[in-house]
Amino acid sequence: MDSRIDYHALIQGDIPPWVMRFIKGVGRTINTYSMIREGDEVLLAVSGGKDSLALALALSLRLKWLPVSYRLRALMIDWIEHPIPPSSRAELEEFFDALSIDFRIQDEHQYPQSFKGEFNCYLCSRNRRRILFEEAARQDVRLIAMGHHLDDLVETSLMNLCFRADFSSMHPVQDFFGGKLYVIRPMIEVHESVTRRLSETYTLPTVKPVCPYDQTNIRSSLKPIVGQLCHMDRLTREHIYNAHHFDTTLLEGRENM
Repeated sequence: MDSRIDYHALIQGDIPPWVMRFIKGVGRTINTYSMIREGDEVLLAVSGGKDSLALALALSLRLKWLPVSYRLRALMIDWIEHPIPPSSRAELEEFFDALSIDFRIQDEHQYPQSFKGEFNCYLCSRNRRRILFEEAARQDVRLIAMGHHLDDLVETSLMNLCFRADFSSMHPVQDFFGGKLYVIRPMIEVHESVTRRLSETYTLPTVKPVCPYDQTNIRSSLKPIVGQLCHMDRLTREHIYNAHHFDTTLLEGRENM
């Protein structure tokens, strides 16, 4: 028997302090980087995992008390080679309907012919991003929100530093095609432990699509190393984040979308 709390409790307003801190933390990041403003349309990139569902919750619930309004849409790419179960599709559709978010699942090939038989994490990510960008263009949406959190940023920073001699990472805001499209990461200052607690406490309909490299990629190997560094200094993640000195003005001067 599932002992978790029904997520509808959050939608109905029963929000405990720690969840409220999470939502307000997402809001602070949005305000710091001017990510979303009145009248914007945002396409959520949904993986089906705890992080993208947590982001959907935060962006939807904060609309209940904000003095501004924005519209949310969500797209999940379901790989034809490794499809999620029909029951999971139904549960995800119910979840986003409860959040009043227009949600669609798009079936796509994980290994397109252009890969010429090659496949790795980079190619998979690039393929997913291409599909998201095409959908954003089709819907005339210029903001794509992704569920990356602080731990993702730290792991990416270490991968680039240790294996590519480059101190770079994913950004809170990234522009593409000369500002025609922006990727925003409203949870970039949130610890992964928060989204994990959310999924362990509430009945979020998480689903984990099959990934052949899930337990063997470099990112998985770095997680325990980050944990060890945080035992030495609990603010290790924040130090790495702050060392990047991200531009907070990238979206300030944009034209109305």
